[in-house]
Amino acid sequence: MLKTLVNTILFLASFTMLAQSTITGKVMDASKEILSFSNVVLYDNNSNTPLKAVIVEANGMYTFTNVKNGSYIVEASLFGYKTERSIVLNIDSKKNVTFDFILKDDIPENLDEVVVVAKKPVITQSAEKLVVNLENSEMVNSNVRDIMKKIPGVLVTGNNLSYAGQSNIRILINGKQTNYMDMQTLLREMPADNIAKIELIQQPGAEYDADGSGALINIILKKNVKLGTYGTLKSMVGHTNDFTFRKSASIASFKDKINWQASASYSRGSWREDLQLIRKVGNDEFDQLSSSPFDPNTLRLSAGIDYYINDKHTTGISVRRTGTSSNRVTDNTTNITSNGVLDVLETDNRFERDWTLYVINPYYEYDDEVNKITLDFNYVDYNSSNENNLFQTGQSMVNYDNQRYFQDANYDIYTYQADYKRVLSDKATVSAGIKLSSVDSDSDLQSLVQTNTGEFVNNANQTNRFLIDEDIMAAYAKLNVKVDKWSFSGGLRWEQSETKGTSENLNTSLDRTIAKFFPSLSVSRNITDELAANVAYSYRIQRPSYETLNPFVYYYDPFTFEEGNPTLKPALTNSFRFNLTYENQPFFSVSYSKTDDTLFQLVSQNDATSETSRSVINLSKNENWSFSAFAPLSFVKGLEGYTGVIVNYNRFMSENLNPVLDNSLWSMTWYTSAEYKLPWGIQSEVSGYYTSGGLEGQIEFDWIAGIDIAFSKKFMNDQLKVSVELEEILDRKFMGAINYDNVNANIISDFPRRNVFLQLSYSFGKKYNKKKNRKNSAGDEVDRIKTKQ
Repeated sequence: MLKTLVNTILFLASFTMLAQSTITGKVMDASKEILSFSNVVLYDNNSNTPLKAVIVEANGMYTFTNVKNGSYIVEASLFGYKTERSIVLNIDSKKNVTFDFILKDDIPENLDEVVVVAKKPVITQSAEKLVVNLENSEMVNSNVRDIMKKIPGVLVTGNNLSYAGQSNIRILINGKQTNYMDMQTLLREMPADNIAKIELIQQPGAEYDADGSGALINIILKKNVKLGTYGTLKSMVGHTNDFTFRKSASIASFKDKINWQASASYSRGSWREDLQLIRKVGNDEFDQLSSSPFDPNTLRLSAGIDYYINDKHTTGISVRRTGTSSNRVTDNTTNITSNGVLDVLETDNRFERDWTLYVINPYYEYDDEVNKITLDFNYVDYNSSNENNLFQTGQSMVNYDNQRYFQDANYDIYTYQADYKRVLSDKATVSAGIKLSSVDSDSDLQSLVQTNTGEFVNNANQTNRFLIDEDIMAAYAKLNVKVDKWSFSGGLRWEQSETKGTSENLNTSLDRTIAKFFPSLSVSRNITDELAANVAYSYRIQRPSYETLNPFVYYYDPFTFEEGNPTLKPALTNSFRFNLTYENQPFFSVSYSKTDDTLFQLVSQNDATSETSRSVINLSKNENWSFSAFAPLSFVKGLEGYTGVIVNYNRFMSENLNPVLDNSLWSMTWYTSAEYKLPWGIQSEVSGYYTSGGLEGQIEFDWIAGIDIAFSKKFMNDQLKVSVELEEILDRKFMGAINYDNVNANIISDFPRRNVFLQLSYSFGKKYNKKKNRKNSAGDEVDRIKTKQ
């Protein structure tokens, strides 16, 4: 099957359309000097709709190929010159049409710098995803966590994300998986400077990996699309649990055929997580409190270069390097009340953790407006080392042996991908692709326990080395068709994964091969010029993370540990969604999903040892219903933003557990994000949410809410922006309960509140003369064209 698909792709790539008309010409100034890098846009004469946009080559020529019969106007523009339009060009036969432009000066001698006009984020909804475009947004964002709060319906509580009552969210960066990184690292340590837009993919199409059972959040990094050289310097200081800061710089240049960009940032984070667990063990009560502050130091470097060989061929490479070092001490206090007698055990869990990440991504792209071929290679090298010491402090009647852990992990991920897209007509496109991923994971845990003599000896019950080798081969095909007011998108993806997990200390090995087809389908109809409806379906697979497959036992405090499960099976999800949109924005939606063998974190208790453990298991079934309504706030004078409500039903079931587990709950969530222009040019924004409660796996939690407020103002001809953000103003802790089998526990979780951040951002740009390195004045038209593709 795969061989047939590859042959089909090669055949389609070599197949060319019948000859169509070409519109070409030169762009010059009054002295007949070539104005390379001018912007030329092709418009439909009847609707004045931009159809294509090109940049004039170094020889002064522009070319529009495959132009169909019709009536057109061509527009040429360049910063510092008056925009010119052609006469009406009527194309009624397969011939070439030539039209040259002479642009006249239109700039004062002292006006020579680029001025970038800031925009508000644009939110659009399609059958498959919701997109928040942040390019040039004025909103105050310091890290990914801030940006997530701007996505309608996504809740950020501490370092956890949830959407429509589900926390099984996967995060991608430029479409690439980030399974090897923890959520905390992604949310707090990744700056927002270079993020162009966020895609909330609710119903992934065939072009996306089938991995996941909930929503995907795809972070799209910025690409330099402006002519000239410019950059940004940013500095942030703040206080959460302690002093925190971030310094960053970025620079980009687009000249001739080379487009390059680079950025660097250094930050000192500050955070704290408090967890209180109050539970019954027989007639005894355990009150466990852990306070875990940490302040990681992170250095990020990135660079990329694109080389435009000609108007059809492009190649480039991007590299990223991230490194973090963190030392912290978690204070644990356990109060044990037995027959009215109180015993106290105090311990410290000292962490020393360092990790580095390298990502290398070369690519090649061919695009002739009809055929588009992309070849992509991605290499990820992730290394971490961790030492932690769980030691008793002070005196206690409770016996405890000090423990020490050394844990090293390495991930090497190689991904090869080829994609092909063909425009069959202005109403139909077909796409196909193949992908091969190879993952080598090596995790080594050395566990030591202290003897009565003070010596640390190997704990053979916990020390282990676990290796994972996984190969995933995938192929897909997708068809998009528009007929009158109807739009259809259908795709089929095939994936085969071969996974082998080896425990060296236990001398055991588990092999698993899975091969499945994953269909996806969406149908849309324009009801009126503003109102549209669409329905979508997808079938997906959620593979266990490498961390949960690792059989290591890891203690957080003397009575709480986490254990991996190498026997986990993947979960399979059928998902349905209905959307109503108004002017391409979300308006109303209903979704339903059913997951078999869902991955579920089970909390259990051993009454004999008084220990609690967390381990991921396969639960028989999870069902989720979600009803949501969304509304813009622009009907209030001077206000921009949105508000919405989500009503959600969640149910977890398993008849295989003893006792049977059946947890279900209805919940309601309200969210909002708004901007308002205050006097003296001050921009204000507020975001907030309230949820009536919900199910977080076994935990049924009470209501929780949050509010953030930010103010910003620009100075120095809008080059300097000063922002102040007040985060987590409400003092409401996460409170929940577990009541299952012999587990009867109350949970209180907290993190820093009323945090304050001050951010300075200075934008600089190279000065322009009239004949080179001009601002791309057709940026809006180009964006509009891309939006329609």
